[in-house]
Amino acid sequence: MESFLEHLNKEQHAATVQSEGPVMVIAGAGAGKTRVLTYRVAYLLSKGVDPFNILALTFTNKAAREMKERVINLIGDAEGRNVWMGTFHSIFAKILRIDGHLLGYPSNYSIYDSDDSKRLVRLIIKEMDLDNKLYSPNYVSHRISAAKSNLVSPVEYANDPDILSADESARKPLIKDIYKSYNERLKRADAMDFDDLLFNTFLLFSQFGETLYKYQQKFRYILVDEYQDTNHAQYLIIKKLAANSENICVVGDDAQSIYAFRGANIGNMLNFKNDYPDYKLFKLEQNYRSTKIIVEAANQVITYNKDQIKKTVWTDNDRGASIGLIRARSDNDEGDLVANAIFEKKMNNQLPNYAFAILYRTNAQSRSMEEALRKLNIPYRIYGGLSFYSRKEIKDLLAYFRLTINHNDEDAVQRTINTPARGIGKTTMEKLSVAAHEHNTTLWEVLNNPLSFQVQLNTGTRTKISAFTTLIKSFAAEVQKKDAFEAAKHIANASGLLRMYREEDTPEGINRVENMEELLNAIKEFTEKGAEQNAGDLQGQGSLEEFMQNVSLLTDTDNDKEEDRDKVTLMTIHAAKGLEFPYVFIVGLEENLFPSIQAINTRADLEEERRLFYVALTRAEKMLTLSYAESRFRWGQFTLTEPSRFLDEIDEQLIDKPRKAATQKAGGKRAESQSPGSNYRSLKTKSHTAGKGGTNHSTFEASDPAALQTGMEVEHSKFGKGKIIALEGQGPNKKATVFFNGIGNKNLLLRFAKLRIV
Repeated sequence: MESFLEHLNKEQHAATVQSEGPVMVIAGAGAGKTRVLTYRVAYLLSKGVDPFNILALTFTNKAAREMKERVINLIGDAEGRNVWMGTFHSIFAKILRIDGHLLGYPSNYSIYDSDDSKRLVRLIIKEMDLDNKLYSPNYVSHRISAAKSNLVSPVEYANDPDILSADESARKPLIKDIYKSYNERLKRADAMDFDDLLFNTFLLFSQFGETLYKYQQKFRYILVDEYQDTNHAQYLIIKKLAANSENICVVGDDAQSIYAFRGANIGNMLNFKNDYPDYKLFKLEQNYRSTKIIVEAANQVITYNKDQIKKTVWTDNDRGASIGLIRARSDNDEGDLVANAIFEKKMNNQLPNYAFAILYRTNAQSRSMEEALRKLNIPYRIYGGLSFYSRKEIKDLLAYFRLTINHNDEDAVQRTINTPARGIGKTTMEKLSVAAHEHNTTLWEVLNNPLSFQVQLNTGTRTKISAFTTLIKSFAAEVQKKDAFEAAKHIANASGLLRMYREEDTPEGINRVENMEELLNAIKEFTEKGAEQNAGDLQGQGSLEEFMQNVSLLTDTDNDKEEDRDKVTLMTIHAAKGLEFPYVFIVGLEENLFPSIQAINTRADLEEERRLFYVALTRAEKMLTLSYAESRFRWGQFTLTEPSRFLDEIDEQLIDKPRKAATQKAGGKRAESQSPGSNYRSLKTKSHTAGKGGTNHSTFEASDPAALQTGMEVEHSKFGKGKIIALEGQGPNKKATVFFNGIGNKNLLLRFAKLRIV
């Protein structure tokens, strides 16, 4: 029965069979942490643990689904389907549907995604007559989300002097009022946003001891994936649930903690030993993914971080090819060189497009890469772009579903009431909304009887509103009688949405109809398979309500389409976490871009940037190429750049020696920039001129930066002679503003710029 354990290495086996007490598994990149989680669940089941007593928390539905399928394959027992396995949000959403009534929520509450939340914030800002440029909906939403992630309620927010001071300094003192109104509107609409799923679960367990005890007794064994990515709310909820049995196993890698910007706290992992002094620690250090060279480079980089749990990742894989390095003259040139390198590697080795990934620090960097790939007719996809479920036509149809299930969902009312057009305009809706707020009731209640709330409307408008509410009530009746697919198809047709987009008779309209049909196909599949198989963590019989519970919690990784598979993947490094590719290009390795200019002021921020670089390096299986540009078009002008400090942290023996580059570009032109395999350290000593007065690198000797003073005449190997007009910073961060003849002012980081006193 336990023969499946033979497939584990020694460390994986030890971590799997230590089923009792607190356990922390530190898993290096590619070391098989998912395997340990899967086998640990299978081991518990094989020992007779009731699947309903196991809670496994992940960060994507896709990961939960795959883990559950593997568990079932391992033990050959359908009981594996009864494990409570899913994302934090989906598991907590399920708990709140069962016990949320204690907090005043119905079981059919709506879940607002980030777009829905921003739409509501935008509406409140407009109603408060605030400047939406000063009170940017994105900024305000971020502040509210950060507050909720740290379990700060609107009342606590309004009474915290530090928070208020920060908002005053940002000239946004009314965020506290927006937050209060936002939460009141959510509650009145019987809705929660994503952060509420955590916040309200914490409230539920904090305020209702019997309910907490019920789930403590239920979840005798708790497993948490990617523990380093948990935020404050997730940490406290897990701690409460595990307080009785302390049978908690957390798996993660502190070296891959890269989500501090959205509330993740690496301290949750670093302080696990303080929370559970008798914990057992296991380290998975054998990498099964990457070549020796890639593993060695990643190890070298991460050693520069001070705050970490020490481990030494190693591999039995082949040594592999040296790391390539591209030095480009500009960001456009960088795109051409990367695209050509992919084309060359692909054609020479008959490789599929999906074998390649281009990773960058910011989304804006994709432009030059996209243009270059298009020139060579290389198909690509932007990972993390507009997801299927964020498209307007899909949001419109989903809003009808939401309103059918929960009539109090104000956002769904606003979105559907005049889509398709019914002659119910903005002025009418504003009157109805004002009445709802003044009488502290729902918009739906006002719609059903506007005269009772003193809303003055003409007979024609009242008739149109009545027709709309009658339509929605008829949909609710259909949902009770039909399965998800039949109900959804009826709503798509009877609402007029499908007809509206068909009548557009444009390529965009046709595409929207196809997208809506694709959504109906997804619902059909959901209905046939059953909600439990589709969600990976929720069980049900395939009703529309259950489909909506699942779809509201999907992430981009759950929305891949088959036709997107054979394409080069372009994505930010943050989005790449958890993925792997045979051939990886990490582009834009320049100071102030990677590491980001916002992340070089504190050691903690810089260490997170380094962890991000570590994550990028360890996505590669067979071959890794790094690239940077000497100039980049930013904010409307070309800016000279310097290579990233992270390049210095990789032993030059792991990087290809320089060779002359003459890379074929699209259209038959030759690129003069350095090709893959160029070591930027060696390039610093090679002859290279640009601008007036260029100097030969091989004979150029820079002066000590400490000797430089304002007013001095200096010489730069590239820009020629100039005069220092300003100095700022200290040590390695010391910068100079230099006026060069025929070029103008340049801001230079002295440890890279190499100036010689004339």
